[in-house]
Amino acid sequence: MKEFNIEGTCIEEMHYMVDISAKLESITKLIDQGKYFTINRSRQFGKTTTISMIGNNILDKYIILKASFEGTGESLFEDEGAFCSNIFNTIADIYKFT
Repeated sequence: MKEFNIEGTCIEEMHYMVDISAKLESITKLIDQGKYFTINRSRQFGKTTTISMIGNNILDKYIILKASFEGTGESLFEDEGAFCSNIFNTIADIYKFT
């Protein structure tokens, strides 16, 4: 039985969802064209679900790296060199690159 999800990623088989297939298609088209996009909405607008579904849709064409900036603080973004070093180290730690 489906239920309403109020946090995290929605799963179509488990949760009530609106149809975002047109949104996913347009974002996937931007990715295929090498263009940037942003998702910046307030809470409970489906940002996490949208990113998750996009990832699932493009896994056969792209390598997807997931990283979070939560808890890093603003100082990380003040210096480009420190930011690049941190993000590369974070990715290396997550994916066990040495």
